[in-house]
Amino acid sequence: MGIKLPLGFDLFDKVRESDCYYIDKTGFIRELLEENFKVNLITRPRRFGKTLTMSMLASFFDIRKDSGALFEGLEISGNRDLCEQWMNKWPVLFLTLKDVNGDTFEDAYDMLCFSIASLCGEHDYLADSESVRDSDRKIFSRLKYQEGTLTDVKTALVVLIRMMEAHFGKPVILLIDEYDVPLAKANDNGYYLKMLNVIQNFLGMVWKTNPALKFAVVTGCLRIAKESIFTGANNFIARSVSSKWYNQYFGFTEEEVAALLQKAGLSEHLDGIKKWYDGYLFGGREVYCPWDVINHVSMLMKDKGAKPANYWKDTSHNQIIRRFIDRKNLPVQDKFETLLSGGAIREHILEDLTYDFDSSTEENLWSILYLTGYLTEVQPESGSGGFQPETGKMVLRIPNEEVRNLFAETVAKWFTDTISGQDRTGLFQAWWNGDDKRLTREVTDILFETISYFDYKEDYYHAFVAGLFAGAGYEVVSNSEQGTGRADIIVKDRGKRRAMVIEVKRSKGEDRMEKDCLEAILQIKRRQYGREIMRGYEKVLYYGAAFFEKQCLIKAENSMK
Repeated sequence: MGIKLPLGFDLFDKVRESDCYYIDKTGFIRELLEENFKVNLITRPRRFGKTLTMSMLASFFDIRKDSGALFEGLEISGNRDLCEQWMNKWPVLFLTLKDVNGDTFEDAYDMLCFSIASLCGEHDYLADSESVRDSDRKIFSRLKYQEGTLTDVKTALVVLIRMMEAHFGKPVILLIDEYDVPLAKANDNGYYLKMLNVIQNFLGMVWKTNPALKFAVVTGCLRIAKESIFTGANNFIARSVSSKWYNQYFGFTEEEVAALLQKAGLSEHLDGIKKWYDGYLFGGREVYCPWDVINHVSMLMKDKGAKPANYWKDTSHNQIIRRFIDRKNLPVQDKFETLLSGGAIREHILEDLTYDFDSSTEENLWSILYLTGYLTEVQPESGSGGFQPETGKMVLRIPNEEVRNLFAETVAKWFTDTISGQDRTGLFQAWWNGDDKRLTREVTDILFETISYFDYKEDYYHAFVAGLFAGAGYEVVSNSEQGTGRADIIVKDRGKRRAMVIEVKRSKGEDRMEKDCLEAILQIKRRQYGREIMRGYEKVLYYGAAFFEKQCLIKAENSMK
């Protein structure tokens, strides 16, 4: 009780100095150093603790710091020989690129220049160092005041590392956090190739036979290999979500979540948190999303009745799903419906990818959804949706309820946008004319082309029908109190003083659809859903709409003859 959570803190020093609850991930340092590498790329979805872990590395290695107190009592402090050799013994250059974005290339480039200038400000001692070259000092000055040329910017990291190595007399440890954000944002906003040209040199030049570099650790979401950012990197290794290396250090294990909840006096909420925020499989280990767990535990500490919410949707590249659905040349609707209903699909996964989604194949796009956390691998022992193991393919599913809701919201928005962009004049005329035969045919056609979700529950059909009127200028009200009950959908056209009441039913079989339509109309009458509407309206139509999977049947009755 009285636990303090690290909300808003993604820097290790701040978390420890503020006495926040910290789940010990310092064993990562030992495991990292056990690998013989020059450049280590670690890819994980966003909000899985990459920045906090990288800042922990910076605090541990940085020669300018005395971090003993910050690591006291943590796992790594028990390894005295390692701490003696590595703790605060090496110059460290730590840069995050997560803020390098903008609506235009110029805006994003300015943010890159600002990030470099901030880094120069942090290492301002280099400007007065007698050990560095005069030529490097001049470049440093231009970068610090954001007056550097394009060449200065592209070679900034090489120059800074060279200056630090000269000043300290030791090679430099380079830490680059969220290295691929500039390219992801560039692709979203249409200046991908321009940003790629800069980032290729800015990062790629650092690890090409650089004696001033001790080693580099780089984090991001994707391994961008096609653009050759890591070409020429000696002793390069990559550890993605499928790798068993580091699989316990990014994300919370169930034991860690249980311990956190016990400390906060909220142990009874473990099942709900597991359903919503667990399910990611990294290298065979199941983990929770740390961002979600911390946010929801914070809400529960204020209100034990707080319901789980989508905390991830505002922090991730949720437009990835939309780009996937919008690709007309990719037949993915059936697979999306399988995933949304709780099933699994089996696909080839590629780990060397590009953010240039528009030229991606279906194979690339499923891979992107897997590597960015929207899909995860099915545990072999937990079943695979009827699939048998197949060489080169992975069985994938949606990891948890939060991501399933995110998918459903995206699909619903896609449907609304698609429908509102079509000419619906004929469809609306059929609704207002009571032409139920035409409505049955056209609505069934639309339903067949739509991605279904929530496994064909009645709420899905309700939202589907309401969405048919989106953006058309009508007043659409759902589940409003009318008469002696709640009407499913009411559509009003005030200008022409006409309205309709639509009652939606999910049928148990095709042979039940007509009966369900008639019962829906009787329900409208019996519960007097149209009583209030009829005041002042010249025409009110009653509709029963029955659905069974991808089939629809609509029956109409005019309440005013």
